[in-house]
Amino acid sequence: MTTLLFTLLLTLSQVITPGVRPLPPPLVVARWWDPPPTPYAAGHRGVDLAAPVGAEIRASGTGRVHHAGPVAGRGVLSLTLPGGLRTTYEPVRPLVAEGEEVVAGQVVGVLTEGAHCPLPCLHWGLLAGETYLNPLGLLPRPTPRLLPDPGGP
Repeated sequence: MTTLLFTLLLTLSQVITPGVRPLPPPLVVARWWDPPPTPYAAGHRGVDLAAPVGAEIRASGTGRVHHAGPVAGRGVLSLTLPGGLRTTYEPVRPLVAEGEEVVAGQVVGVLTEGAHCPLPCLHWGLLAGETYLNPLGLLPRPTPRLLPDPGGP
């Protein structure tokens, strides 16, 4: 299992290019990714990002609209990215149609009300095939910076 996971991560590290935030900064995580121990167990298969209803949702990467419409009474948008990755966004009112090509950063939807979080939020997911991944891994890593020593020499 460890070898399979390591191979998957190594493969994805070569496929995943830094993406775009789906919401404007600051990105506020209301609930973190908490993958289930098995495919059918309970868990949180994405991250919840706090945002007001009406916030513009941007494509995290360049790709094609896989689905744009209701699923179980909520508006859902999913985009297929290069390398077979798929990002999901809900609850949204899609502004794009299935099959349409989108570019990273393009406004693709508007956040709507939903019962997923106590306060309005975007549930953002990432899949590689049937495997859920942490979508925050799509974002560029911050550059570490050393601060001057206040005590100085």
